[in-house]
Amino acid sequence: MNYTLVTGACGGLGGAFVRLLAMRKEALFLTGREEHRLAALAERLHAEDPTLRVEYFPCDLADGRSRNRFFAYADSVNARFSRLVYVAGADVQKAFEKYTEEKLVMQARVNFEGAVSFTRAVMARSDLDGTSEFLAVGSVSGLYPMPYFALYSATKKALWQFYSALHAELKGRAKVTCVLPGAIPTREDVKEYIRKQGLWGKLAALPPEKVAEKSLKAVQKNRRSLIVGFWNKMMYIFTALIPLSLKLKFIAKKWSKTEKDAF
Repeated sequence: MNYTLVTGACGGLGGAFVRLLAMRKEALFLTGREEHRLAALAERLHAEDPTLRVEYFPCDLADGRSRNRFFAYADSVNARFSRLVYVAGADVQKAFEKYTEEKLVMQARVNFEGAVSFTRAVMARSDLDGTSEFLAVGSVSGLYPMPYFALYSATKKALWQFYSALHAELKGRAKVTCVLPGAIPTREDVKEYIRKQGLWGKLAALPPEKVAEKSLKAVQKNRRSLIVGFWNKMMYIFTALIPLSLKLKFIAKKWSKTEKDAF
């Protein structure tokens, strides 16, 4: 059985992907950290469409043993995958000196190591006949080094570069896309963060449903990468010629005023 595998399925953006894919009646294989939330999500999906094929299994993406258990379960039910949608991410934002080792390792593994690990594992369980799709959710924060968001921006940059390279490696065998959205109003702390950004925050933010829709269209077209949202594209274009030293100074001043430690 071929499935679309969605990580972070119980989150705001992951849930938007799940709803959109369910409307298309695609078989879904869902994962997240908490089994009871996955079970509740699967139950809601079946209530809305009893014919929908849904599998789920919990996974801590920062833990290699948990990832191995996930794919052992997938193999036990003879799952194959036609699409990976890697949504999960840890958006810790604070001065690097305030990190604990545990928090550092968790964020780096979820944002990058987990994405690379799941991509390799899904490749091994895909036909790679030109129809397979690999979609990773990066961030416009990966376009620049970001003081006070340093680890997040670095891991999203790494994810973007990895998927860009994979796009070339798998040419003709699979579609590979990394999308770069801005802030997405999902959790309350994120909504408050957007409000603090003022007019630009409102312009740059997109609802999760719109991001999911644009992302799936991008991978269907085999776009190597896509900055999601008109204002995010304009920001990238108009800041391209600004010296990095000035951009770093501006970002440091703006981002030093906010801390986010939701995971």
